[in-house]
Order: sequence, then structure tokens, then C-alpha cells
Amino acid sequence: MANTLGQYCITVTDLERSVAFYRDVLGLLDLQRISIPGAEEAILGAADSDGRIQLAQRDDVPGPIDHGNALWKFYLYCDDVQAVYDAALAAGATSDMAPTPLEGWPVIAAFIRDPDGYSIEMLQRLQG
Repeated sequence: MANTLGQYCITVTDLERSVAFYRDVLGLLDLQRISIPGAEEAILGAADSDGRIQLAQRDDVPGPIDHGNALWKFYLYCDDVQAVYDAALAAGATSDMAPTPLEGWPVIAAFIRDPDGYSIEMLQRLQG
């Protein structure tokens, strides 16, 4: 059997707020809800890929989230990075970098922080 990568799981302070952000703003699908002792979880994913993120509101981490320095960023590929960036800011995300063409790369990139401060790099692939 070949090894496969499942999903990343991150701790959030308000599961429903985070699900709404990743679903309604970033366009991911709410695939599954899980309730285990000490945590409520949601798995979200993109319609056209196997990429998934698991959000967990844990009883032992009431907030705020300590990000440390291990996790740097998530990537989200967008058809229209400007539209997703604008929607994210309107929904309360903060901006680290407005949509900008990256020299040497055929992409437009933007950086935002989700409601818990996780960094998300949004990329729009350019043709040519």
C-alpha cells in the first residue's frame, strides 16, 4: 500500500466561526463533523482535490491559540484571488499582503490570517 497524506488538523477557538470562514469565504466544503471526548471537529475540503483541513475546538485549549513557530502557512489555490481576498477581509480576516504578482512565478499571491491568526497564502495561477 502506498502512503498517502490525510489532512492537517488545527486547533480553533470557535468551531462554528471557523467552519463558516473556511466554507463561506474560502469556498471549502463541510465534509464531516466529529465529536470525541474533549473536542468537536469538522473536516473541510476542496471539491476538486483531496486537500483537506480538520478544525478542532478542544476543551483543553480554551484560547487564545499559541501558534509557536512550527506551522508557517496553508496554501489555497483560487480562480480569482482578488475576490477571495476581498471577501476574506470583509469577513474579518486580516491582510499580511494584498494580491501581488510574484516575480519569477506565474502566480498572483496574497496572504491573509484567518479568525484564529493562521496564515493562508492564496494563489491564482496565471496562464502563459
